Amino acid sequence: MTIRERAVLLTVLLSIFALVAFDLVIDSSEGVAVWHLLTEGAVGLVALLGAFYLLKDGFALRQHLKQERALSLELRREAEDWRNRSRKYLQGLSASIDEQLTEWKLTPSEKDVAFLLIKGMSLKEIAHIRETAEKTARVQATAIYAKAGLSGRPELAAFFLEELLQPDHALGESE
Repeated sequence: MTIRERAVLLTVLLSIFALVAFDLVIDSSEGVAVWHLLTEGAVGLVALLGAFYLLKDGFALRQHLKQERALSLELRREAEDWRNRSRKYLQGLSASIDEQLTEWKLTPSEKDVAFLLIKGMSLKEIAHIRETAEKTARVQATAIYAKAGLSGRPELAAFFLEELLQPDHALGESE
């Protein structure tokens, strides 16, 4: 339910309560039967309870949203801190990958495609980013694998990332 819908519903419920309360005052002064007053009172009470429920739920939702925003901000800060701490390493890795791609004698276009493949993008996404046909991206990917002597994307990614992504205990065993 949107905020506007909540506001409309709250307004309707409070209006019902106010009208019932006004009617109760008039009815009681005119000597209307007790059962009638009790019935109208129950309707007014239900409307008031509905309004309080909406208000309580709205406050809880607002508090939850505030917490989620704080968490989101914290996660963005953590991601930014990680990027800042790892920037020099990532730049070094990027330069090393570029050197290897040059060693494989890839064209500049093939290098672009290779970087995007390593990032995990699909051929369709690569074609969209590079504003080419998907068939062109597929042909370039095939040329990359052939020049590198690799069978496909998994081997391309593994070529650069296999040693980088080993658990600490595995690194200690290989030394």
